[in-house]
Amino acid sequence: MSPATPLPPIARPASTYVIALGSNRRGRHGAPEREIAAALAMLGDVVARSPTVASAPLGPSNRRYANAVALIETSEDPAALLVRLKQIERRFGRRAGRRWGSRVIDLDIILWSGGAWTSPGLVVPHAAYRTRGFVLAPLAGLVPAWRDPRTGRTIRQLAQLVDRRRPRD
Repeated sequence: MSPATPLPPIARPASTYVIALGSNRRGRHGAPEREIAAALAMLGDVVARSPTVASAPLGPSNRRYANAVALIETSEDPAALLVRLKQIERRFGRRAGRRWGSRVIDLDIILWSGGAWTSPGLVVPHAAYRTRGFVLAPLAGLVPAWRDPRTGRTIRQLAQLVDRRRPRD
């Protein structure tokens, strides 16, 4: 190879991510379940996905959610993937600033095969996923043995903990 010949770009190995998808409002694709399907198509690189499940809303919203989780493979680092997810949300009409309102689509990075990641505006694993049955139950059906990098527990164990009834005071 001569000195003037540029080197080919170095390909980053693919990472696997768990993405949580939620919708509780009709959009241009239709009912929330159809919004999730359309978002999955835009994500690309989907290796596996859970069935869509219904869940009660968090916060002040009155509308039930449709939720699913997907495994995707990409060479993007978590920060770059977050930028892409936010672009998809904007294409679906999501606007920044409404944390608990109803939405056509919500996309969150839950886990990353690289372990933990912290940068401004992003913490992986997702800070609240360990307490959310609507994420853990479908995820346990896909990757029950995946270990949380912070606690060391498997997804199956975390799902069992969140499902266990808590004693009343």
